Amino acid sequence: MEIFSYLEKYDYEQLLFCQDKHSGLKAVIAIHDTTLGPALGGTRMWTYNSEADAIEDALRLAKGMTYKNAAAGLDLGGGKTVIIGDPKKDKNPEMFRAFGRFIQGLNGRYITAEDVGTSEFDMDQIALETDYVTGVSSYSGTSGNPSPVTALGIYQGMKATAKEAFGSESLEGKVIAVQGVGNVAYHLCKLLHDEGAELVVTDINKDAVKRAQVDFNAKAVDPDDIYDVDCDIYAPCALGATINDQTIPRLKAKVVAGSANNQLKNAEHGDILHEKGILYAPDYVINAGGVINVADELIGYNRERAIQNVQRIYKNLEQVFEISNRDQIPTYIAADRLAEERIQAKKNSRNQFLTNERNILHRRQ
Repeated sequence: MEIFSYLEKYDYEQLLFCQDKHSGLKAVIAIHDTTLGPALGGTRMWTYNSEADAIEDALRLAKGMTYKNAAAGLDLGGGKTVIIGDPKKDKNPEMFRAFGRFIQGLNGRYITAEDVGTSEFDMDQIALETDYVTGVSSYSGTSGNPSPVTALGIYQGMKATAKEAFGSESLEGKVIAVQGVGNVAYHLCKLLHDEGAELVVTDINKDAVKRAQVDFNAKAVDPDDIYDVDCDIYAPCALGATINDQTIPRLKAKVVAGSANNQLKNAEHGDILHEKGILYAPDYVINAGGVINVADELIGYNRERAIQNVQRIYKNLEQVFEISNRDQIPTYIAADRLAEERIQAKKNSRNQFLTNERNILHRRQ
């Protein structure tokens, strides 16, 4: 990878390499864009095949956070960290304290949070060295378990998508096929069940399936059969890339709306959904409840305010659908445009301010 060429092509601001010999820390911090504010994005720990793979993942995820935060209406930019190592074997508290010192050295340009392979305890270690971390152990001023709030955002987004697809936001009587019944999806299923939706669920974790059957009267199917369910809404809430060449022909749903990241295997699968008349709620718009929730910690966490902001996901998706209809483009492209228009508006405002300042200085001279 020619790093500077890559950074220039996709307009990244900063790429940092952090190592601490004593703790074994090897981390890559990517900061994509801080036009709207400091970069917020989690810390992922993973066993990468190569350093190049780790760098590429950090860059890709950081850009994704720029778009996610912008589309969510947050005054935050996008960044991400990856730590190279096996989270089951290589972790130690000193590693995260060392990483916290690196974050502190950025003086607020980057704020981190929990991600794949890291935990609340790890965030607590980082917090011993820096204030620029969210998602620490629950106490006054922190947001605690994000799953219920993230689920609320998915629920609100699903209602907005139903309104666009069916003419009514009501989910009563709708058949919803939920792929994966983990923490977020369980809370989502409760909200859907309480409104009167009919649930069909699957998960490789049989206990999670049984729990949904007992608590929500859900029907269970085998993992591979979820794509064939005759339903109104397909809700991918587990792995990414479940919208692909093999699954799209099997889908009977009119709507795709769920909590999983990277639901489209490739961009062209968003085009195919659009051509088939299946309404897709772009993943980084509908699943932004978690980041909206932890972002509230930055101004002193207020749960009522955070919940109100998460409920804006409904309006955010309405904007995406408006752009999609206006420009006759797939919703995944419309979501990018929503984010890009917001960032560009801030850049234009900043450039106008600088121009005015230069003109004032010129007149004084």
